[in-house]
Amino acid sequence: MSYKYAYNTRDIKFCLKEWLPTGEVLSYDRYKDYYGVDDVDMIVDQIRKIAAEVLAPTAEDGENIGAKWADGQVYIPPSFHKVYRYLQDNGWGTTNMGRETEGALPTSLFGAVCEILAAANPAFMPYIGTASGAARMMQEYCSDDIKAIFFEKLLAGIWGGTMCITEPTAGSDAGDMLSKAFPTDDPRIYKIKGQKIFITCGDRDDVENIVHMYLARVEGAKGGTKGLSMFVVPKQWVNEDGSLSDNDVQCIGIEHKLGLKGSATAALVVGENNNCRGWLVGDPPDAEGNAQGMAQMFNMMNGARLDTGRLSLAVTANAYWNAKEYGKERVQGHLLTNPKAGRQTINKHEDVKRMYMLNKATTEASRALLYKCYYYQDVAHNDPDPERKAWAQDRIDMVTPLCKAYPSDEAWGLIAESLQSYGGYGYCEDYPAANAARDCKIWSIWEGTNYIQALDLMGRKWSQKKGTAFAATLKEIEEFITANKGKIPGMDREMEHLEKALASYRSIQKTIWGYMKSPETLGFMGVYARRTLTATAQLYCGWLLMEQALVVTKRLAEITEEDPEYTFYKGKMLSIRYYLTNVVPNVWHVEEIVKMADTSILEASEEIFEY
Repeated sequence: MSYKYAYNTRDIKFCLKEWLPTGEVLSYDRYKDYYGVDDVDMIVDQIRKIAAEVLAPTAEDGENIGAKWADGQVYIPPSFHKVYRYLQDNGWGTTNMGRETEGALPTSLFGAVCEILAAANPAFMPYIGTASGAARMMQEYCSDDIKAIFFEKLLAGIWGGTMCITEPTAGSDAGDMLSKAFPTDDPRIYKIKGQKIFITCGDRDDVENIVHMYLARVEGAKGGTKGLSMFVVPKQWVNEDGSLSDNDVQCIGIEHKLGLKGSATAALVVGENNNCRGWLVGDPPDAEGNAQGMAQMFNMMNGARLDTGRLSLAVTANAYWNAKEYGKERVQGHLLTNPKAGRQTINKHEDVKRMYMLNKATTEASRALLYKCYYYQDVAHNDPDPERKAWAQDRIDMVTPLCKAYPSDEAWGLIAESLQSYGGYGYCEDYPAANAARDCKIWSIWEGTNYIQALDLMGRKWSQKKGTAFAATLKEIEEFITANKGKIPGMDREMEHLEKALASYRSIQKTIWGYMKSPETLGFMGVYARRTLTATAQLYCGWLLMEQALVVTKRLAEITEEDPEYTFYKGKMLSIRYYLTNVVPNVWHVEEIVKMADTSILEASEEIFEY
């Protein structure tokens, strides 16, 4: 394997400095004494240097050494220990989750930091991300006595953290889990017994303790997800004097995976010796057996879903930038348009440029989607106006399934295009595309498969607040079209495509709502769910890119072709045009398919797949 870090941060700076209202975010009381928009370049450049010089050199250790399990203990590459400590000690890790942490970055900036780092070593980043997720959840829901024991060490990265949901009998259907919790003499503490699998960073040897956010069912609680409670279950029990002792949490092995081999995916058995204890988060189940755990876990899970989309974007973009660097050097073939010009580098050939443009346009669209969500998070967490906070939270709810599913669904195909552009060399381990292809596939499965994201979109987000929240999102797109139609030079066709896609999307909604009314046609919701989510993301990203086109058009009018920045803005406009002309039309294609109501999937019995 030959890992190569090739990240370009110019579009990141464009998003933060020219498109999004980052100045508004940095004017909030939480940040105004620390940062201004002028600091964006310094932060991005500094983290790009750290990613290239500190983190990227460890990537091959993740692949070649990987995570190892022996005698109940996971060992991660030694170089991971050093870089984990470096990032945590220098403020680029979990400390940013602390509401009281001085100098913590807003989500808009920290999301960019994590994207740049993720591309340098994607197998490493979950060690930061899982601890950050546990700290975020603890800060939101845990009582002061629990936080007094765990929170500061989680923030400092001295202790790691995990999210423990999946079990051998309960994957996507979390309500089937069998983990049990039994009361003790202390009403805050329960005995825990069960087994968890596929736990990201579930064991490791670079921290002295791991804090598991563990879902289990208290005896007598309701079945299904409604009866699940959340527990803080440390690998090592923390005694009253601060010393650590065994808490009957055993790692019984790790998965041998297609990719991300440096990230330990662990199987855990807890309470086998009847001595595993956990702190209850929130209240015990009520008189009807309803518990709070699943709602609490969604806070952590939704953060992880954004992390998943960001990892997908980072690895996809890095694969593309590696591919285009190779294309500048590889001489092969003659141009169709000028065959007498002699042999040319492959980056001049039409189909290779198509591969690059599809990658460039879609990664820029995915970045716009994620960064818009980061902006919404900053508003929801910091704005003094309750109405504006509620507006931003509605938008977060609407776009979270898109942020997780769209970049992770597209990654596999986009990286395949990057690999294809190498020719036969792309299939060889000497070049980085093969490694990216292995790493990326898990992200459409992680944190709720993308089918689950699609069902969440159609089943929950469409109807949230009696449908008004999602309708307001579509209304924003409509208002943008009305306000800017005919006002972006050279982009009339692209604006017409956005308008047509919006009308088609509303038609998709109406058609599927009709299917939902009858048990005979309800299955169409499942048949078309994934494609509808993709169409939703393409419509939304098309809108965001047309917002960016307003900025780009203004800048192109201000500079000449001799300006060093001209190529960036010209390329930005071309990728926006490509996305609106070649990707967004899929929305009305999906509309046609949904309206056809083809029953081939619904009619298919399980037996036909035997042949």
